[in-house]
Amino acid sequence: MTASGPTIKLSAPATGEFWEIPVLFEDEHLLAVAKPARLLSSPDRYDAARPNLMRLLHDAVAAGKPWARERGLNYLANAHRLDFETTGVFLLAKHREALVVLANDFGSGIPQKTYLALVEGSPPEDRFSVDVKLAQDEVHPGRMRWTRDGKKSLTHFQVVERFAGVTLLSCHPVTGRTHQIRVHLKYAGHSIYGDEIYGRAMQLWLSSIKPGYRLKPGAFERPLTPSLALHAWKLELPHPVTRQPLQMEAPMPRDLQVPLKYLRKYAMAPPPAKRSGFVPNEPELEG
Repeated sequence: MTASGPTIKLSAPATGEFWEIPVLFEDEHLLAVAKPARLLSSPDRYDAARPNLMRLLHDAVAAGKPWARERGLNYLANAHRLDFETTGVFLLAKHREALVVLANDFGSGIPQKTYLALVEGSPPEDRFSVDVKLAQDEVHPGRMRWTRDGKKSLTHFQVVERFAGVTLLSCHPVTGRTHQIRVHLKYAGHSIYGDEIYGRAMQLWLSSIKPGYRLKPGAFERPLTPSLALHAWKLELPHPVTRQPLQMEAPMPRDLQVPLKYLRKYAMAPPPAKRSGFVPNEPELEG
């Protein structure tokens, strides 16, 4: 079940930033929203002043903003986290009883999570897995590394669409370690475009795929992947109260739609690209 609804308007006066957050699903127990790129989901352990989605939501509820007042909200708690750069489904509980059940489910690995990632290179197989242990990088705080002494980490990957030297993958993390998908793809030799931590800030450029590309005098080229090309596309789990199957989807953000539009136009891989058994939401791209 997936529902679309109104948006939630949030602002951070200290930084002058503003976000309009789409509501993906809502009932009396749950609220699922589409997290934007470059917004923390929870407070930063190193810098509490950085804007984060949970603080913005809590402040809006406390201030009695119209969207919160209309819903009669006095409680919101996140059931999981998404990286600062990652977009997609972000699930919240409206009361503590629902949160406890969700925490137990996520802790047991019951929810099925599907991400989309645009990566460099072309995996030789349509399906592959990475099973390497991960631990905090003691030399670089906030980063993860693979090591024999780390925690078990497993991700399954499937090719969705192939291009010339670029691949769209679906990613299915079995465990939930910090930066797991990003580190596993780096380990596999297929770093995610726009990953400033594990991908050497590698970007996809229109000039690299469009024949005869030329810039207008005085112009400069902008990357097709201005942010991390990783999207939390789908979340499937039992409802915390009814235990009925629940599925939520977040449409691809524009920062992922744009490179795919140009890749399909200029960089289809020979032989003709084939898609896997499922295809992510692909809203019409304006312009």
